[in-house]
Amino acid sequence: MLNPEMSSLRDKVVVITGASSGIGAGTAVHFASLGCKLVIAGRNEDNLKGVSQKCLGSGLSADKVSVLIGDVTDEAFCEKLVKHAVNTFGNIDVLVNSAGILVTGGIEQIDMKDFDRQMDVNVRSIFLLTKLALPHILATKGNIVNVSSVTGMRSFPGVVAYNISKAAVDHFTRSVALEVASRGVRVNAVNPGVIVTECHRRAGMNDEDYAKFLEHSKSTHALGRPGTVGEVARAIAFLASEDASFITGHTLPVDGGRNIMCPR
Repeated sequence: MLNPEMSSLRDKVVVITGASSGIGAGTAVHFASLGCKLVIAGRNEDNLKGVSQKCLGSGLSADKVSVLIGDVTDEAFCEKLVKHAVNTFGNIDVLVNSAGILVTGGIEQIDMKDFDRQMDVNVRSIFLLTKLALPHILATKGNIVNVSSVTGMRSFPGVVAYNISKAAVDHFTRSVALEVASRGVRVNAVNPGVIVTECHRRAGMNDEDYAKFLEHSKSTHALGRPGTVGEVARAIAFLASEDASFITGHTLPVDGGRNIMCPR
């Protein structure tokens, strides 16, 4: 069944990157429940097809979900993605930049190849996709929601490149918000804390360490637990909806209070 709430998003054309897993996948399914027209992009074809089926299971008709497989670090794919959305649905109302990776290592451990990979996925792709999609979003007076992290607001050891990339996303969000506000376009970001996804495992954490990490998260988040994908997806939908019509340039923590905590 389609969600009757946030009716302002119904039939809006929403492009979501990183939609084959984690926050991007959850966001796609939630936007489907709100009756949006979706273009979902990711690298894993099988996963993305599975997400598409979940979108249909949320009540969306097949003609309102379009899947595109590719890598956001590929400029040609980014161009293809924007053109595909416009050719398929006629316009773009919302861009959700959710694609991202976590590269671990401090300044003494990380090599420049990994640093560049971190910045290419987490920063350069967002910059490029925003640049490409912006003319269409200006035409619809739509909006953009970037997926950042609590690490954009607070620094943590052992993930220096990730910290830098998310701080860049936050400042990019504010910068572009100022550039387009007078033309009726809003740009915001969500800053999740620890969310239960495959992100940390893909960064090299084994099952035992990940279980310990999630247990430790009970003490590093004021609400006493890690978050869920659905909680972030709902925050993204809020920022994209008319309920947030007077909010722009904002970086919204969805982190159980982690960013306001200080060690004692």
